[in-house]
Amino acid sequence: MQIEQAREFILDKIKRELPACFHYHNADHAVDVYTAAGQIARAEGIEAHDTALLLTAALFHDSGFITGQVDHELNSCKIARQYLPAFGYSADDIDQICTIIMATKMPQNPQTRLGEIICDADLDYLGRNDFFILSKRLFSELVITDHLETELEWDKLQVVFLEKHHYFTKTAISLRAAAKQQHLLVIKQKATI
Repeated sequence: MQIEQAREFILDKIKRELPACFHYHNADHAVDVYTAAGQIARAEGIEAHDTALLLTAALFHDSGFITGQVDHELNSCKIARQYLPAFGYSADDIDQICTIIMATKMPQNPQTRLGEIICDADLDYLGRNDFFILSKRLFSELVITDHLETELEWDKLQVVFLEKHHYFTKTAISLRAAAKQQHLLVIKQKATI
């Protein structure tokens, strides 16, 4: 598996082909999830081959936004199936990568350990210091794609989302859960919910 070449390829494809309205679900997000997935995998003791599959899934997981928001996970799998064989990935590897990608479909319901890790990596930002910066990017995207109208409406959606969300891995719980709760409190105070 040529993960570095696959990484360069998909990030370039996303940068070139992704509609400009995706201020959050873009190449930066793919790199962010890739980085978080690697950190969680190391801390959770995931072996090298599985980590390579996980990292590849992280890079490709939202590439389907190139063709639109609806069913983007399925479209991400189509892109993975189309291009990953050229980078030395076997059919079995690609099936596993697609299973990992599909775990990110909302609401998250991962069925495997690698699925749990990618779910935690995908929403790692909820418990990080850059939460409010990335949240504003997602809001600006949703104003365009989902016709969200006000920050108050966005804050209410975030409160519901953050209250329902939970991390799956011990690593993410340890690193991110407390800060995520703090972010929730800030949003509640701001929105007086």
